Parts: sequence; C-alpha cells; structure tokens
Amino acid sequence: MTTASAPLPTQRADLLARLAQPHLYDLAVIGGGATGLGVALDAAARGFSVVLVDSHDFAKGTSSRATKLVHGGVRYLAQGNIALVREALHERTTLLHNAPHLAQPLPFVMPSYHFWETPFYGIGLMMYDALAGKAGLGATQFLGRARTLECLPTARTEGLKGGVKYWDGQFDDARLALALARTAASLGALMVNYCPVQALVHEAGRVAGFVCEDADSGRQFTVRARAVVNATGVWVDTLRQMDGEAIGRPAKPIVAPSQGVHIVVDREFLPSDHALMVPKTADGRVLFAVPWLGKLILGTTDSPRQDIVREPEPFREEVRFILEESARYLTRAPKAEDIRSIWVGLRPLVKPQDDDGDNTKKISREHTVLASRSGLITVTGGKWTTYRAMAEDVLQKCFAAGLLSTKPAGVTNQLPLVGTPQAPVQHRISDAQGLHSYGSEAAAVLAIPGAQTVLGGGLTEAMVRFAARYEYACTVEDVLARRSRLLFLDARQAIQLAPVVAGILREELGGNPQLEAFLALAQQYLHVPL
Repeated sequence: MTTASAPLPTQRADLLARLAQPHLYDLAVIGGGATGLGVALDAAARGFSVVLVDSHDFAKGTSSRATKLVHGGVRYLAQGNIALVREALHERTTLLHNAPHLAQPLPFVMPSYHFWETPFYGIGLMMYDALAGKAGLGATQFLGRARTLECLPTARTEGLKGGVKYWDGQFDDARLALALARTAASLGALMVNYCPVQALVHEAGRVAGFVCEDADSGRQFTVRARAVVNATGVWVDTLRQMDGEAIGRPAKPIVAPSQGVHIVVDREFLPSDHALMVPKTADGRVLFAVPWLGKLILGTTDSPRQDIVREPEPFREEVRFILEESARYLTRAPKAEDIRSIWVGLRPLVKPQDDDGDNTKKISREHTVLASRSGLITVTGGKWTTYRAMAEDVLQKCFAAGLLSTKPAGVTNQLPLVGTPQAPVQHRISDAQGLHSYGSEAAAVLAIPGAQTVLGGGLTEAMVRFAARYEYACTVEDVLARRSRLLFLDARQAIQLAPVVAGILREELGGNPQLEAFLALAQQYLHVPL
C-alpha cells in the first residue's frame, strides 16, 4: 500500500473557513504534538469527525526536540518496567513499518572499559531482544576490541575491552509529526496550527468545546464537540485548571517537567553509521552519540525544571556534563566552539501525587489518561515511540466515559503515513537531509518551480514552496526548524538562508513570515552557556 496520491493543499484561508462553519464534531483535540496528532489520526481513521488546533506550529514544542530515537527503552528495562518496554518495542516496529522514509533501524554500540561490562550489558540486551520477539530488528552481538573500533572508529582506545552491539530505531520527529497531521487531514480531519484556545465551553457542567483564535488576525472561532481532548504536553495543567475553575473543582497539577538538552556537532567526531550509547554516566544518566541527517547528536540530560517556557534554554551544568562525558568516550571530544546547534525539550513527566518532582530520572515514563468531572479528557506523559498506543488509550477513555460510541481499535496498526513509498527505502536517516524524506511525494516536490535551485543545507526553493502549499508552513521558523531541520543541525547556516526563505514565503503566502523573530530564535540555538 502507498500514499502517493496528490498532496492535499493547506491554504490557511480555506482551513479557517472550515473552522468557522457551525459543526458538532465527534472529537476536538487541543495540542498538535505527537500525542494530539496521534489521537486525531486514530479517530479520523475510525470514521469520527475530528478537528485539531494548536497554539503554535505542529510539533513546535517537545515533539520536535526528541533524541530522534524510536526505542523500547533500555534504561526502562534496567528499572524493571517490563510492560513499558514490551509495548514500546511493539510500537517501534509498527512505526518503522508505517513510515519507512522517516523512521529506520539503527545499530548501537556500548563500548566496554571494564571486563564485566560486556557480559553484564550483553545479557540485559539479550533480554531486550527476547521481549521484542519477532519484532526484533537484529540480534545483540558481543564485540571484541577491534570490532568495536570498526563500529566506533573514534572511541577512546585506552582501556577499551570490547563492546556490545544492539538495534533500535531512529526517526525525523518533526517530519513524522507533519506526516501524522497530513494523514489525518487526508482522512477528513481539520488540522489548524497557530490557533490557540482562549477558553473552554461548558454546558450544564460538561465541557462542550472551546473558543480558539487565529494568531494572525485575532479572529475567534467557537468549536463544539462531543469529546474534547487536552493533549498539550507540558501545558496540560493550564487547561485542566481552566476546566476545574469552570466547574468549581480546582485541578491539582500532574506534570513534573524534565529538561533534556541536545548538542549537535559535525560527524567527524564519530564518523560512523553506528550510534554510541553509554548506559551509565558519571551521574547515572544515559549518554547517546547519534548520527542524524549528516550530523552527530550528543545528549541527553534529565533535569527538573519548575518553569514551563516555549523556548527553554540549557543550563550551564548540562552543557558541561555532555561535553565532559563525551570527552571520556571519544578520542577527540567536541568543545563549545564546535557546537553547530543546541536545543532543549521539556518532557511532560507525570509525577506521583505525593512527589515533589525533584528527581525526574525516577519518575515513570508511562503515559496517563484522565477524565475530569466535566468530561475533559487529558493525556500526558509517554514518549514518541508509543504515540499510537497512547492514542488508542485516549479513544478508549472517551468510550468508557460515554462521550463517543465505541468503534474497534487497531485501525492505525497498519496505516502507512503520507509519503510512504512502495519500494524499499535506500537512504539512511543518518545521511544528510534531502529529498528522500518526502518518500513517494518526492516527484511532487520536483514538479514545483525551483526544484533545481539549491539554497543550502539540503534545502531547495521547491521544498520551501511545497512546505507553504501542502505542509501548513506559515513562517520562516516552520520551514527551517521543522519542514527542513536546518535550525537543529546548523543554526548559523539557517540564519544565512532565512532571508531567502522569507522571500519565497512572501511570494507563496503574502503576509509576514516573521523573519526577525526567527533570527532572534536562531541565536538562542547558538548560545552555549559556559
């Protein structure tokens, strides 16, 4: 099966005209990150009428700032959370199958510097394989010193005993989010970005919809629905409090935000198609060095954060931690001046109600789905890999609460996303970004004027026009951060291309593509707080 049909236009005037029409939707989703998009797709695939709005761009927040791994979670296996690992391993395979142009297997190597590490971690990873069963991507292998250096040519040689090789997956998170949105739209869902919710609508003590506002014009829309889902990630408590105030039942916060910092450097620091994984760093965290779109991602941290901001900045100690730990495992360690981009994501961890949230490394990564007294369905927690399972749980909660009529689950289990090609994928996600991420839609991109006009960083003029016409892009940031991933790969190059991208967007969309706002943001991705 393929999804090579003509791309669906995303002209904003048409989207807002549909939003203005009086209609009682079956399901209204607030939040266009991985979870909200997954819910919208699942509901649309089951035949429900669906509308989704987001205050900013799809995947603007945490969902574009992942470590780019589709994984069962080796660290969760070490914590004894077998059920979470088993579910994630199943979903890993489903995701790789449904979007092979955006998600693929990736080999990892754990280097061993003590004789006990290879058998100790190897046995654990063999359990990982066993949990995956037929969904496994490759068998765990015990490596000698020479083979470890073949896989990780710049690993520190002093004291190296060997290593363990295992398999997980990696993906392009923002483009996968976009594929979810566009696939849901192809099934009839109305997907609208830059339309923040200003108020919830209650009738007789029940949530019956919301009021949202076009961020550009200030025009307001009242959306009515049988079921309303709060899928706003780290911001879910804001809507829960809004709901609680309306019905006279204050909501207790449930999210303990955890900050994850990622540093991007050139591939020369680890010129390999294998990722390096350190299961236990100096402070007990996991460290990855992952090849991605022609660069190398180093991370990630896991630091509690009390304030929830749209563009979080790294703490000085987090940057030092990543650089210092990298120096322990690489013969040539990156320094501050080698950083091409640095970015931060906030994880919406669900804290135990008797927990103060000060140690986020111990908080469960499982998701939570709640129904309030008014019927507002809230989902938070979890991780990208299990977005589809989370969506099924949300729909099941809607059924259990009597908000929607029950329809069978499993419809997205074998549902190829927009762009899924018929032929096997030849490229690797670790390669430099380019036309391959469009999958079966590559021909549609090539048919647009400017297909041969290379702007830089794997981006062409035609890609910018395609983003404006078919991918909901409204601003320079939308194009350079999420349709292309250049801001995350090389912020300086993104700054250089921004004026050209702004000019193309003006031709396509008119209005203000927010060039100055993007240039200010890009400087933040270059700021190294040392």
